Amino acid sequence: MCSLLVRAGAGRGQVPGGDTSCRTNLTLAVRFSGHPRDAGRVKSDRLLSILLLLQTRGRVSAAELAERLEVSVRTIYRDVAALSAAGVPVYAERGRHGGIALLPGYRTDVTGLTADEARALFVLGARGTHEALGLGGALGSALRKVMAALPAPHRPAAEVVSQRILVDQGRWYGRREREPEALPALRDAVFSDRRLRLRYRRGGESRARTYTVDPYGLVAKAGVWYLVADRAGAERMFRADRVVAAEVLPAPVRRRPGVDLAGLWESMRRRVDEAPVAVRVEARVRRARLDLFEDVSGAAVERADGGEPGERDERGDDWVNVVLSYPQLSAVRQVLAFGTDVEVTGPPEAVRFLAQTTAALAARYAATAET
Repeated sequence: MCSLLVRAGAGRGQVPGGDTSCRTNLTLAVRFSGHPRDAGRVKSDRLLSILLLLQTRGRVSAAELAERLEVSVRTIYRDVAALSAAGVPVYAERGRHGGIALLPGYRTDVTGLTADEARALFVLGARGTHEALGLGGALGSALRKVMAALPAPHRPAAEVVSQRILVDQGRWYGRREREPEALPALRDAVFSDRRLRLRYRRGGESRARTYTVDPYGLVAKAGVWYLVADRAGAERMFRADRVVAAEVLPAPVRRRPGVDLAGLWESMRRRVDEAPVAVRVEARVRRARLDLFEDVSGAAVERADGGEPGERDERGDDWVNVVLSYPQLSAVRQVLAFGTDVEVTGPPEAVRFLAQTTAALAARYAATAET
């Protein structure tokens, strides 16, 4: 019914002399034959996924494999039979504590990556989060091992990725500063599944408060690290650069059943993104600066009427009308980074806020210049 083409060091992957430490290399060649509905080539990445899951997880139930791979349990058993026929020492045990597993000690070098999969792996080598977590060296070593296992035709494509793709997580006009000092402690708590005691200063507050939290994990968003954790059973988000001190406690973490980092972050992100707009601001921007203004302002730019030539000033510069949305009025100070290239025209409270802010700045610098 199913044939799997295998390259193996000895006996099509059979364990010589009962030694299950042999290493089998699988290629991409799985074909189904028989009924017309099964005709054609079946992706071998499902078989490879089963093999890798068993190798990393040990015994896994057929139901879990079926759910993870989005197929039926019957398909899983058929795939296991195909792996066994190809020489992979896989077996199934029925019963309450049964499941599918590999013989102890069996390892495999899977070289079934496609060109795009190889490229995707090497995008991970871009500068950023790994260095911040102290894993930069480990990532480089891991990628070198993957490169050695890649099929020869895919190696040039993987090597060129680091020369063609650069991931810069910093924001425009973002602060160029060191990683938060508390990040190593946060990382240690996350990796060791321990509770944390934080001294944390919230935005706008001068004094730090003490919290004991149960971390789910760390998230890097636009160059900013966040700790996602429970405090007294309720989800919280902490900016790593506002953590004054962090202590990893000996007690194990207490997470709510069925809650994970990805789901928590998605709900938090959605609450922020879908929060009602507190104020809409009308402004005009010099056309020559519009592209950079849109890049820096990001999601705050709701509309830019930049198609037709706009209003021209006494110097002949062309201005474009824009509409900005902010969660609070104070965020409008963002436009001050562009100086006289941006002029806020409404609403009146936004104009007054900027007038008061610039007046305070002018007074401060005037006083400094006189001394």
